[in-house]
Amino acid sequence: MSAAPLQGRTVLVTGGTRGIGRAISLQLARAGARVLANHARNESAAAALGAAAAAEGLELSTLRADLTSAKGMESIREAVAATTALSLVHAAATGVHKPSESLTLRHWDFTHALNVRAFFELVQLLRPHFGPGSAIVPISSAGAVRAVPAYAAIGSSKAALEALARHLAAELAPAGVRVNIVAPGSVLTEAWDAFPDKAARIAAAAARTPRGHLVRPEEVASLVQFLLSPASEGIVGQTLVIDGGAQIVE
Repeated sequence: MSAAPLQGRTVLVTGGTRGIGRAISLQLARAGARVLANHARNESAAAALGAAAAAEGLELSTLRADLTSAKGMESIREAVAATTALSLVHAAATGVHKPSESLTLRHWDFTHALNVRAFFELVQLLRPHFGPGSAIVPISSAGAVRAVPAYAAIGSSKAALEALARHLAAELAPAGVRVNIVAPGSVLTEAWDAFPDKAARIAAAAARTPRGHLVRPEEVASLVQFLLSPASEGIVGQTLVIDGGAQIVE
């Protein structure tokens, strides 16, 4: 593989300025891609990513666009108007951590609007910009196939995301567009900061993996890069789990 396996390619990374999405944006740009990192609100995170990319001389720009709004989708359309053979990584996600009995329809709609409906709308919007060699990679989670406490809304949205991606994979493969899913387990990101018992939670999650530590965002990013590269041409419609081996010992 060349030193810049994604040279000359353009990739839109939704949720691309924080956490896993940020790692993906930087990894793809380092691999030679022109990256458009989308975000919805956090301008400071976007600015920090832009500065980091500039310091490395990477071809990466940020775009603020709420993917649950028509205005946001229009911003995306304008940003990629002149792009062909575009690839898409849908890392944007949100959700409400509540048991099903405490969920309201507002919680449900809020979660599904970004996690799965926005992905569908993006693929529909960007179809003219996909071409042979393009790849689409939505980011799922273990909750798509397992019952995780207080995860009903998010888990069901991720399950729908995976099912949609498989159908898209079958439909788009004849045009040379590959669709695959990446499903991380527990990943060491700033999301853990929301818990007052952060250290204990991380230690417990790490203990459930054979290697004794959580997956790093950079490891997820490397897998996404592989799925966008020519090296993965024979992989179509698959869900690739990256959890440090947690599933094989639980």
